[in-house]
Amino acid sequence: MSEQHKEPTERDATDPVKVMVVDDHPMWRDAVARDLGESGFDVVATAGDGEQAVRRARAAAPDVLVLDLNLPLKPGVQVCKELVGANPALRVLVLSASGEHADVLEAVKSGATGYLLKSASTDELIDAVRRTAVGDAVFTPGLAGLVLGEYRRLASEPASAAADEPGAPRLTDRETEVLRLVAKGLSYKQIAERLVISHRTVQNHVQNTLGKLQLHNRVELVRYAIERGLDTDDA
Repeated sequence: MSEQHKEPTERDATDPVKVMVVDDHPMWRDAVARDLGESGFDVVATAGDGEQAVRRARAAAPDVLVLDLNLPLKPGVQVCKELVGANPALRVLVLSASGEHADVLEAVKSGATGYLLKSASTDELIDAVRRTAVGDAVFTPGLAGLVLGEYRRLASEPASAAADEPGAPRLTDRETEVLRLVAKGLSYKQIAERLVISHRTVQNHVQNTLGKLQLHNRVELVRYAIERGLDTDDA
């Protein structure tokens, strides 16, 4: 399919969010697709193995990919890596039975923007997909702290200083303020309430910051902020 990917940030607010569900268990896959469809999402495709997932996602161009990790033919982390690498605007919510720390971190490093356990309720899944679609990093409680801890560990290692070189893009005070709160793990809704601005304004600041820093998603943005100490109270 030669049609270009339509980035989620360019999607008309009245359009339903396009979602694709990938899981190798047919009953589970169909149930998730049905629940999301009944909640107003446009389920554009489903897939039961990794190779099928890559092929169908490229054709259907979903806004959000709900992805299991344990897939035949090609593992979920490889699916995530390939699809996000080809289309950084794609948002991936992993929906897995595994809460193992290694699986969570591998998924995030592969480009996933969220990680939800299959023990979550239908309402929690629907909320997670909605939040993922607007750019929030959504994690099952307890896993967000793990991911932030890994960012801090990575930030302690030598990193490229390209963004701090002369001529590097400068953020406005408000963009820096939003970035600091993102780094502390606040959701867009929480940031909007904290700064007394709209959810849409928070999204715009984040998108502008991503563009200036030439980063692709919130995961990369959080690491950038933590590398510069913006997650500390005295930042």
